[in-house]
Amino acid sequence: MDGANHSVVSEFVFLGLSNSWEIQLVLFVFSSMLYMASMMGNSLIILTVTSDPHLHSPVYFLLANLSFIDLGVSSVSTPKMIYDIFRKRKVISFGGCIAQIFFIHIIGGMEMVLLTVMAFDRYVAICKPLHYLTIMSPQMCIFFLVSAWMIGLIHSVIQLAFVVNLPFCGPNVLDSFYCDLPQLIELACTDTYWLEFMVTANSGFISVGSFFILIISYIVIILAVQKHSSAGFSKALSTLSAHITVVVLFFGPLIFFYMWPSSSTHLDKFLAIFDGVLTPFLNPVIYTFRNQEMKVAMWRVCRQLVSYPKIS
Repeated sequence: MDGANHSVVSEFVFLGLSNSWEIQLVLFVFSSMLYMASMMGNSLIILTVTSDPHLHSPVYFLLANLSFIDLGVSSVSTPKMIYDIFRKRKVISFGGCIAQIFFIHIIGGMEMVLLTVMAFDRYVAICKPLHYLTIMSPQMCIFFLVSAWMIGLIHSVIQLAFVVNLPFCGPNVLDSFYCDLPQLIELACTDTYWLEFMVTANSGFISVGSFFILIISYIVIILAVQKHSSAGFSKALSTLSAHITVVVLFFGPLIFFYMWPSSSTHLDKFLAIFDGVLTPFLNPVIYTFRNQEMKVAMWRVCRQLVSYPKIS
């Protein structure tokens, strides 16, 4: 045999989330409502930031881009999951499966970088307020955004390089509702021990490393504020709590997926729903709940949207 791709599998079959009609109904309603809410909430944040001149600052620029990424997180696997819930045969083409993996990892890589940049933004805003606009200039914000796209793309291409030429010669059943590397590699007709190790090293260690870097960064910020101003400590803690919550929600499931990929299938599915459906919904809620300026601006945009048909 030569080194070509000898795959004879043209599609993969998902086992889905549950065979119980009652559970399927609950999942359908729950997932559909959260998907619509996350799409509307993140779209509203993007619209608010782009249309309100008062929000044309680095922190809101980064928030709008996080919302854009969350639109992608919601759309990669959730619509397919909702569509398949009541279907007896849940299938995805080989090309569709590879495409899902590509977009899952490019979006995941981008979000890791963007959350790190947002931590740096808060550090500069809290610890170096007089130099904030100089350091976080428009050019620097664009540089960070382009870097996030490039790092996400490189990470995703590296992941695909592991699997695109694997031989799949028969088994095609995935005990999941979407495609990702750990489950897909197990179906390959070859020894995948080192491949699984490489995937764990690329995704798991990067996730763990980024998570600890972010947590340490926020601890440094809090200690710096506490040292210089006890009065500003509570305000800084209130601001950073939203960022820390989002970091934990994003990295928690990722670390579990790639550091312990063979533990519990049911828990894997629950965390996948949490990461793909619930987290994109919670992010706009968390970031706007304590931000009075953002809430006022969003309310203003909503009133304009409601009154626009009357004006027309």
